[in-house]
Amino acid sequence: MNRWMPFEWIAAIRFLKEGRLQTMFIVSGIAIGVAVIVFMSAMLAGLQANFIKRVLTSQPQIQLLAPDEVARPLRRGAKEVDASIIQRPTQRILSIDQWPKIRDQMLAMPEVTVVSPTVSGSALAVRGEASRAITITGMDPVVYFKIVRLPDYIVAGEARVTSDDIIVGTELAKDLGASVGDKLNVEAASSASRVLTITGIVDLGSKGANSRNTYVALRTAQSLLNLIGGVTTIDLTVQDIYAAETLAQEIQASIPVEADSWIKTNAQFFTAVHAQQTTNTLIRVFVGLSVAFGIAAVLAVSVIQRSKDIGILRAMGTSRGQILRVFLIQGGLLGLLGSVFGSAMGAAALVFWHNYARQVDGSELFPLILDRALFIASAVLATVTGVAAAITPALRAANLDPVVAIRG
Repeated sequence: MNRWMPFEWIAAIRFLKEGRLQTMFIVSGIAIGVAVIVFMSAMLAGLQANFIKRVLTSQPQIQLLAPDEVARPLRRGAKEVDASIIQRPTQRILSIDQWPKIRDQMLAMPEVTVVSPTVSGSALAVRGEASRAITITGMDPVVYFKIVRLPDYIVAGEARVTSDDIIVGTELAKDLGASVGDKLNVEAASSASRVLTITGIVDLGSKGANSRNTYVALRTAQSLLNLIGGVTTIDLTVQDIYAAETLAQEIQASIPVEADSWIKTNAQFFTAVHAQQTTNTLIRVFVGLSVAFGIAAVLAVSVIQRSKDIGILRAMGTSRGQILRVFLIQGGLLGLLGSVFGSAMGAAALVFWHNYARQVDGSELFPLILDRALFIASAVLATVTGVAAAITPALRAANLDPVVAIRG
């Protein structure tokens, strides 16, 4: 087999075999560095995917709302009446003006996939002597459940919403001492009231949301909130979730509505993710530098130890370019071998941590994502780092004077 290999490869492999101890140590160091990179990258990707999935299945990606009412100074003829204080008016529950037209415009946009008109407002839930302030969300379950995956979070009962049904959060059910099948008297500020039956209890992953959020049929909410035929919000999902904020700004600029994207409403999450990504990148850089210096140090020692061998090879007619390639190949092979073992170590550590680390309810802390591209990128990065780290020792070896090297 060796007879078919180029000279540079034969020499590089022989040098690595003869220095087994050095080779083993540097490969181990590279493997540990690659394992750290693979483990942290995969775990961060899993945590982000888990959070994004949770966020995107519990709220709309873009929400259109009616503009706020703004106080304006009184006018008397053509002159403005001076007012030392202009108070912000109390915000009433307002329907989005011409919402069917806006809904149709959203459906016609290629970036938008699902559109769900909803009605939202405050009310009071009463059961016996217990009462709690709640937020009512009235919707059409056929389209709304494509945006907010309530059926995935049901812990008791079912996600059934008809005109006399209501879905409540776990904390609200606990506070009212209610369970599936019990009746709630829902009273709105408009003096309207309805007796609704609890058909499902949902866990939204937040104590605040579980203690306030309730879901009813669209017409039920319209009746309770005295908003017959109107809607307060239009919820959207889009094809590119990371383009939601840009699309929301475009919609707000062209239509008289306020548009909030999930990116805007979860700004703190993106700040935390950015900080994690920055930290992860810094760790990768420092690990990569340590690996590069390790390879360079080992190959520099190898050049000194093998200076006589290099001198003999040069005296036998081996060109400077061939000597240079011998050490570059050594660096690349060290990086490649280290990346293979490191990827296996990182994947094993990730599988172990995924099985060991659990949330309070026993569910997985993050989904296990073993992306082939991550391992390929790690192998390429480690190999390139190995070659780059070998440049200086390789140049030194190629520039050795054969006579001086043989004399020692």
